Amino acid sequence: MTDLKKHFAVIGNPIHHSLSPQIHRAFAKEAGLDIDYEAVLSPIDEFKNTIHKLIAKKLSGANVTLPFKKEGYQLVTSHSNHAKIAQAVNTLEFKEDEIIGHNTDGIGLVRDLEQNLHIDLKNKKILLIGAGGAAEGVIYSILEKNPSELTLTNRTIEKSNVIQNKMDVHAKSFDVNLNVIEIAKCPLQYFDLIINATSTSLNNADLDLNHKVFHEGSLAYDMMYGKESSFMREAQSQGSKTSDGLGMLVEQAAEAFFIWHQIKPQTKSVIESLRAL
Repeated sequence: MTDLKKHFAVIGNPIHHSLSPQIHRAFAKEAGLDIDYEAVLSPIDEFKNTIHKLIAKKLSGANVTLPFKKEGYQLVTSHSNHAKIAQAVNTLEFKEDEIIGHNTDGIGLVRDLEQNLHIDLKNKKILLIGAGGAAEGVIYSILEKNPSELTLTNRTIEKSNVIQNKMDVHAKSFDVNLNVIEIAKCPLQYFDLIINATSTSLNNADLDLNHKVFHEGSLAYDMMYGKESSFMREAQSQGSKTSDGLGMLVEQAAEAFFIWHQIKPQTKSVIESLRAL
């Protein structure tokens, strides 16, 4: 008898903390699908082998999390536009001899901001802190929404300059002013939205960000989730609204679910149930 149940996984290192299995099972239950979704710990230098073992086990797709998003990009046979621009993947489709790589992070961030937090990004002034894969994965999706200005900052300003040079052609196509500013000079400008795309919230490190960058009219958004970060506490102390990245996590998973099943899941109840935990 043929196994009609489709099999999926999330691959990372570490992986025990991942909420992806819970999220995808909730989506599948709501859609009336019978799927299997597991968390897979891949040794750091064994990612390629891990993928090929999963393909041999007839997996239909996989999510890729830290630290393998860049390596995943190198491994796939074709890329979606968002993956190509970010040069990183977080969602894989396995089709016959093909591995298709997608990046749903930026889509997830924008949907959380627009649909869950009711922020219209058009003509907004946005500050993006960080110059790693998390920042790079969302810039194009932000630019697509036509903010008036997207400013990049990072403790090592050279990394922000590299990203600016890479993304400038896209910023020009959307008529967005893309610039780089030293982290110490951020308070000299007003921002409607301040996004923390660094990993400082994981280890409670300091961002070296002057608290004057936050205002009553701004939203401070931390891509990390699960605990209140010093970034969010600082923002709240200045009267700024805050949000963590749990909604982004669920929304990027919803886009991956749509890629695999062609079904758009409802996200609100899943976000609420995870918040309650």
